Amino acid sequence: MTSPPIRMGVLGTHSTGKTTLLKRIEMELRGHGLTVARTGRLGQRAAKAGLPEMQHHIERSTEWIITQGIADETSVLALGAEVVVADRASYDAIAYWYAELEFRGDTAPPLERERLHALASTQLPKYDLLFATVLDESVAVNTGHDYDPRYRRLVDQHTHHLLAEDNIPTSA
Repeated sequence: MTSPPIRMGVLGTHSTGKTTLLKRIEMELRGHGLTVARTGRLGQRAAKAGLPEMQHHIERSTEWIITQGIADETSVLALGAEVVVADRASYDAIAYWYAELEFRGDTAPPLERERLHALASTQLPKYDLLFATVLDESVAVNTGHDYDPRYRRLVDQHTHHLLAEDNIPTSA
C-alpha cells in the first residue's frame, strides 16, 4: 500500500520569497528520491486568460485562480506525484481580492464574499504544511514589476488576518 501524497502550500503578498522557498523545498525533496510536482504561475496564467490581476483583481479572477489551483493540484496527483508543492494556496486569491477591495475603498457583495471564501476554505484541509510569508518592506522588490507598496501591504495584512480569523496554523 502506498502512502498518501504530501501536500504543501504557500501564500503571501508578492515578492516575499514564496517561489524561491518552494523551489528549494522541491529540490531537497527530489534529492531524497521523491516525485515532486510544483504548481503555480496562477496570476500570470490568469492575466494571459484576460483576467485582471494585482490591485485590479475581481471576483471572476479570484474564482479562476482558486479553481485552476484545484485543477492543477488534482492533475499532478493523477500523474503520480508523491509531493505536491502549491505555489499559491487557495486563500492567497481571497487575500488578494480583499486587498483589492480595500485598496479601492469598496466592499464585496456578501453572497460573493461568502461563496468565494467557502470555495477557498474547502481546500485548506488538504495541506499537510502551509507556509505564509511575511512582508519585509526593507527588502527591495523587482523594479521591473509595477508594485504598489500600499496594495502589497494590504495583501500581507489580509493574508494573515484570514489565517488568524479562521484559526489556520501556518509556518512563517
